[in-house]
Amino acid sequence: MLSDVMNYYSFIRDFKGAGYFETEHHQQIVKELKVAIKQGQMVALSGIVGCGKTTTLKAIQQELNKEKEVLVSKSLSVEKGQVNLGTLILALFYDLVTEKDFKIPTQPERRERMLQALIKKRQKPIALFVDEAHDLHNKTLIGLKRLIEVVQDGDGILSIILAGHPKLKNDLRRPAMEEIGSRTTVFNLEGIQGQKTEYINWLLDKCLKKGGKRADVITDDALAQLAERLTTPLQIEQHLGLAFDEGYHIGQKPVETEIIDAILAKDINALEPRLTRHGYTAKTLAELLDTKPAEIRSFLNGNLTPARTQELQNNLLAIGIPL
Repeated sequence: MLSDVMNYYSFIRDFKGAGYFETEHHQQIVKELKVAIKQGQMVALSGIVGCGKTTTLKAIQQELNKEKEVLVSKSLSVEKGQVNLGTLILALFYDLVTEKDFKIPTQPERRERMLQALIKKRQKPIALFVDEAHDLHNKTLIGLKRLIEVVQDGDGILSIILAGHPKLKNDLRRPAMEEIGSRTTVFNLEGIQGQKTEYINWLLDKCLKKGGKRADVITDDALAQLAERLTTPLQIEQHLGLAFDEGYHIGQKPVETEIIDAILAKDINALEPRLTRHGYTAKTLAELLDTKPAEIRSFLNGNLTPARTQELQNNLLAIGIPL
């Protein structure tokens, strides 16, 4: 939000700076993940775009760092589509090595042996966090499973925590990925489902100046409309900002339902955006269904014959993709 908008509605911070909204579901996920990490498991955290995966990972990492029972490692590469096994092994070396002049081996066999010895030397379980893991190649996932075994053979403990869209979970369930999927514990992050109204109220309380009242900036009906139409914290933060921007420009305080109607896209919950939130683009769907992207575009736009539409829907449901 612009500073003028924040001043008009008495906000002291932007919604993105509100902090961590923790539900009982989040607490349970963090608890179970910590147990799995200390056992050296492969773990997948699955959730739709904007549900809070990255925020939850940060919370887990902070707890582990505070408890000092597990050493945390993560890849900082911003080219997620280019991340491979070598990249992730480098991340482990960078985070675990304590010597200033240490040279990371480039020859694979020597590199793995040295990593095995390094983890044994640190005498603590290691947790490697991999965000945007739905972009990882199948060979990389298989390599990570083998890396856990190599570390175990050297009397060390390595856990891999993969975070990604529901596409990651569905990929792990495919028969071709049985070797990895059967060894991976999957957790579904539901985000704020069932608590969207509570989240909006919490968000406003965190961002309003001391003594500010939610009723002074948005009506109950407008708030209820946002909670009904939106799904994730990311969506709510974005559309609250848009609503207050629009309200400022027309001089409306508190924001009412007509502004919410104006800023909400009519197709926000249509098939295509819903599939995108689960990690499926037209190209990805075409590859999964062994068809052409043009046919997928026609399917998403409702331009296929009823018979072909039903066939594609059945195929998607069989894969585990919600419609």
